[in-house]
Amino acid sequence: MQIESENLDKKAGFFPSGWLWIKGLIEKLLAKLREIAKQIKKTAKDDPRRLIHSLKVGVALTLVSLFYYCQPLYRSFGVSSMWAVMTVVVVFEFSVGATLGKGLNRGMATLVAGGLGIGAHYLAMVAGKTCEPILIGLFVFLQAVASTFIRFFPKVKARYDYGMLIFILTFCLVAISGLRSDEIIEIARKRVLTILVGALTCVVVSVFVYPVWAGEDLHLLVAQHLDKLGHFLEGFGERCLGTIEESDNLVGLNTVLDSKSREEILANFARWEPGHGKFMYRHPWKQYLKIASLTRQCASRVDSLNAYLNSKSHAPKEIQGIIASMSRESGKALRELSLAVETMTRPSPYPNCHVSSLKAASKNLNSLLKSELWGEHANLLQVIPVAAVASLLDDTVTSVEKIADAVDELSSLANFGNAIGGETTEDKSRNGVVTLVGIVIDGSGQVKKGQSSGLQAG
Repeated sequence: MQIESENLDKKAGFFPSGWLWIKGLIEKLLAKLREIAKQIKKTAKDDPRRLIHSLKVGVALTLVSLFYYCQPLYRSFGVSSMWAVMTVVVVFEFSVGATLGKGLNRGMATLVAGGLGIGAHYLAMVAGKTCEPILIGLFVFLQAVASTFIRFFPKVKARYDYGMLIFILTFCLVAISGLRSDEIIEIARKRVLTILVGALTCVVVSVFVYPVWAGEDLHLLVAQHLDKLGHFLEGFGERCLGTIEESDNLVGLNTVLDSKSREEILANFARWEPGHGKFMYRHPWKQYLKIASLTRQCASRVDSLNAYLNSKSHAPKEIQGIIASMSRESGKALRELSLAVETMTRPSPYPNCHVSSLKAASKNLNSLLKSELWGEHANLLQVIPVAAVASLLDDTVTSVEKIADAVDELSSLANFGNAIGGETTEDKSRNGVVTLVGIVIDGSGQVKKGQSSGLQAG
């Protein structure tokens, strides 16, 4: 009886524990599903174009699937219809430029490699049955070696790498298939046609259904990076004066420094795109890369200024004021240039005014560092960090000047329009008056700062 009661207790304890295990498993599963739903919502909210792109891929695949659903089409192409589906899967990309690049690469490579493969097959047939496999193997070897080596060329790697891969694949398939099939021309014809249909479907859907232009993304990215760098410099100036402890303006500088790869990819895709909107055919995309490169160079110098903020040594207030003014003026100039790029308008005179003011301030700062103002602050632990900051700011001023010249060149090459009313966002907030900071050192080594507001907008 005691044994039976123990068995009953074990059974009674087993069922509740089993239910608790199942309940916990269900709760974990529901929590995982909620997490996945949040991730889906966040991904779609961050960039709604991702959801649209997914729908476009579904539409394209449905269209090429008609080769299987429609009996007359299937009779004409047979199992070669699968090449159309495969083409859509591998060619359809997020942007129009990427899709056009892959589509044209695949189409041209298929045509050229198919023709050469058929030619290689017939040359091998002329040599006789004994030499045919040897010649086919030799042709495959030679083209694989040559094509693979050509892929290492920088320009080919950047724009035609996918096409070279398809060329190698198609040539091998066509040339080798001829050894076991007498209908090599018919096989090649079906494959080429289905691949071209798949590529054309991708291009049409990508261009005409909510297109995503890589050129526009590059355009906005360059403008945003200029704006981020301008925000950083303005925040640096405020922190030098101690008016703020931390600022969101200092966040995002690493994004600018790490943007080279993305900018080059977008520029490569943009070159494939036709003229659209304000972006004409053969738009000067290389100039955007030049501006981006100069922006990264400026950002690398600005990044070094962080060490000054964390330094325990501080300069006299007069020098701190000059450094803060130079930093703020640099930030304002970059934000003016960012606005000009974003709105595709010619840069206003104000960035150049900022640059001129920066040059004068830089000379005054260098003079001040050599003046008697440091008599009471001769400690090298104070002098060296400030001198380093002065040197970095001097390089920053040079970088800002180069960026201004590059943006002006872009406005000429891309035929930017004139700003409406000749005013910028910052000018409007000042009621049409631009204030420039002038820094002057008198004979006694004292620093005087004055403001002039004689430049009227418009």
